[in-house]
Amino acid sequence: MTRLILPLIAPVAALALLPACSTVSAQEEEYPAREPQGQCDAAGVQDLIGQRATQELGATLLTQTGARVLRWVPPGTAVTMDYRPDRLTVSYDATMMIERISCG
Repeated sequence: MTRLILPLIAPVAALALLPACSTVSAQEEEYPAREPQGQCDAAGVQDLIGQRATQELGATLLTQTGARVLRWVPPGTAVTMDYRPDRLTVSYDATMMIERISCG
């Protein structure tokens, strides 16, 4: 019985390892790289620092910066350091006044 199984193992193992030799994955071929969308640009909204943080102002900030994600940062809150080009981060103080507006 072992003599019959052993000759089959080598070809099956070789076939299983063959895809590892490929230089381009099937996923890369099916989904080519696209231009990033939702790039944030906070340069044009820096004059809003000192304004009261409101839901309406948040919507305006998203529209004016081109960001897709808005992250409000209350005082004393820790935030992640991961960079997201589509995210606008707005920090405000205890009186809800905006202190900082940045992308990422």
